[in-house]
Amino acid sequence: MVTGGGRGLGRAMVLGLAAAGARVIATAARETAEIEALAAESPDGRIIPMIADVRREEDCARVVATAHHRFGRLDMLVNNAGRGMKYVSQRFLKEPTRFWETDPEVWRMVIDTNVNGPFLMAWAAVPGMIAAGRGRIVNISMNYATMRRRGFSPYGPSKAALESETIIWAQDLEGTGVTVNALLPGGATATGMIPDGLPQEERTGLLDPAIVVPPLLWLASDASDGVTGRRLDASRWRQDISEAQAAAAAMDHAGWTAA
Repeated sequence: MVTGGGRGLGRAMVLGLAAAGARVIATAARETAEIEALAAESPDGRIIPMIADVRREEDCARVVATAHHRFGRLDMLVNNAGRGMKYVSQRFLKEPTRFWETDPEVWRMVIDTNVNGPFLMAWAAVPGMIAAGRGRIVNISMNYATMRRRGFSPYGPSKAALESETIIWAQDLEGTGVTVNALLPGGATATGMIPDGLPQEERTGLLDPAIVVPPLLWLASDASDGVTGRRLDASRWRQDISEAQAAAAAMDHAGWTAA
């Protein structure tokens, strides 16, 4: 299951998982046409589109129940749905918005989606994974620099919280067969979080969202058994070495270590 699966990183991950043979539920909060068009790209029916708002626990429970009804299990949850800085200001890349200038409703929306949404999805998914003795939770994170960047409230704080969720949940689930890891593209990607007005010359440096697919497929595989509480930086994933070596080169501990 990939939340926020209709565009950007989510779309790339859904297509990558389906191409690898997985059956994937792709959710979106409201963009029905996007996820239905995405499902149409997989004529064998491997992609199932569903409207679900990760901020609503009943929606999270419903999509998890659908996975169990349709497939008999849920192997992987990718917490990708998120709201970015463009909801604060379309000029956030050029003119940082100070935290006290942010609309409180926008602050609540970003935190509710980016922090509470992954919790509610994991809350719904984990009991079935524990019962099965195996599962994968992948939280889509961001560079540490983004968490510290001036003017990046509330997006930066929300991703810092997600890092903390990742390492704490990994410890909570120790011994269950369910792993929790963070995955990040390693830089700005060409997604819906980039404001529409960004000049074309600045867009040329954006990463292709598909950059996250190779490490995601590794995390989904048996090769990652026992790997938990880590963060994988997709920009450090190398295609010219073995997957085990690529994973080692791209991997750090999730959260933070003492200075």
